Amino acid sequence: MKVILSRKGFDSSCGGQASPILPDGTLLSLPIPSNDVHKYSELSWGCLSYFDIIKQLKYKTTLNEGSHCHLDPDLRATTLLRTKGWKPAFGQTGSSLTELRDNGVKEGDLFLFFGWFKKTEYHNGQLRYIPKSPNLHVIYGYMQIGNIVDLVSQIPKWLKYHPHANLNNYKEAWEKKQNAIYLPSERLSFASELSGSGIFTYRQELVLTKNGYSRSRWEFPASMHGTPISHNPNGWKSDYFQSAARGQEFIMDGSPAVMDWVRRVINI
Repeated sequence: MKVILSRKGFDSSCGGQASPILPDGTLLSLPIPSNDVHKYSELSWGCLSYFDIIKQLKYKTTLNEGSHCHLDPDLRATTLLRTKGWKPAFGQTGSSLTELRDNGVKEGDLFLFFGWFKKTEYHNGQLRYIPKSPNLHVIYGYMQIGNIVDLVSQIPKWLKYHPHANLNNYKEAWEKKQNAIYLPSERLSFASELSGSGIFTYRQELVLTKNGYSRSRWEFPASMHGTPISHNPNGWKSDYFQSAARGQEFIMDGSPAVMDWVRRVINI
């Protein structure tokens, strides 16, 4: 099994603010702006839209109620009204898809999705980032690959809503076989009591960022030190791993040490 740390959601150049760790521990990854079908104002968390949350956290955001987003990976069932048969899905294209393929990522391998997060609180009835709270890379969800859709003819009806299934935006990518949508297994192969995909509530074990360091400097168990990680194979320092500034997919083999860490992350 390969384990892929997959960077997703708002960053400093796309969105320009951290995704929130909500007061109840919800890790709400904010999808990046795009010209896809869905709008932030159409996505919901409880009684708030994603746009409401973005606006409360950053009053001067350049986004507005008509701004569209790239809802991918789509892991949270309650984000939209769903058609029958819906399940979580994750699409990839271009150089990042090539990296996955070149590293032999296939059915049975495991995505751990992470992004830039900050803790939030309610202040005068509005959400805000907790003053001086650190910027963190946090793992917010997972998916073990059960099926890979890499032909237009394979796209099931319920998946037509997904941005990577949109032929207006991805027609050329499908034709060049440079687009794919990953779907989850029914259960985890190494923990059959758990679903093949899921989202996490904040725990310290989900934080990649080493305490007191910038968010791109990660801490792993000592037993993992020196484990080859794609995209930045020379990232290991004496007491942290320096992740690459750019790039989406960080791939490692599921050695015993890596899988012990994965079990702690998933809380098995």
